[in-house]
Amino acid sequence: MHPISPQEQALHAARALVLADLAAGEVAAADVVSMVEESVVQRRWWVEQWPEGVEYVAGLVAQDVQDALLEAYGRWPLCPVCGGGDPHALDVEPELGPDPHWVCHKAGVKVAAVGTLATATGGSSSS
Repeated sequence: MHPISPQEQALHAARALVLADLAAGEVAAADVVSMVEESVVQRRWWVEQWPEGVEYVAGLVAQDVQDALLEAYGRWPLCPVCGGGDPHALDVEPELGPDPHWVCHKAGVKVAAVGTLATATGGSSSS
């Protein structure tokens, strides 16, 4: 048995976190899961080139999937904080940094850490 590298561990964790957020929004359809897998494949190459960036992988995968969903379906995840007005998506911050969070720039608040969106949206969390 080969030990799993820190890069692979980070990629698996990023996949799990983003899938948890997608499930919280009930948008984890097969084609959406494929978007996550595609991002993980691309980020595997990226983190092999820049191993020091391993702690940034979760936020990057979340942003990749958010961008892919925007092109295919529309904004995700929608802000659960702002009630009325135009529905708007949350953003990942920091864009390139550790400990990524979903934030609402309109209200100026951190909504949830990437992977814990179910707690903010009132959905059930499997963790």
